Amino acid sequence: MERVQGFGGFFFRSKDPAALSAWYRDRLGIDLVPTAADQTPWMAEGGATVFAPFAADTDYFAADKSFMLNFRVSNLDAMVAQLEDAGVSVKMVGDMPGIGRFAHLSDPEGTPIELWEPEPV
Repeated sequence: MERVQGFGGFFFRSKDPAALSAWYRDRLGIDLVPTAADQTPWMAEGGATVFAPFAADTDYFAADKSFMLNFRVSNLDAMVAQLEDAGVSVKMVGDMPGIGRFAHLSDPEGTPIELWEPEPV
């Protein structure tokens, strides 16, 4: 059976795509979508990717949102400090033994984001 190799992109609607793209670039380090052949898209580092449908009534993220973005980070404390220094409110969620540490925030349009520092292997 053929299998997909990973996410090639995540596409969603935005009230202000340019401003939101800049926020993700400036706050999380995600390169902008290339508009010319000599530009490079964001290149994710290898690692686990979780594909997890949640129950429709989950309270793990905002009830008015149908999805949450989860980004792997190598140093959760440093990323949280960087975001808070930039005025972004971040809530530490805690540790899951054997899985890692988590924090939650939202982008400027209210999209829920989870930061995940996987436990070392």
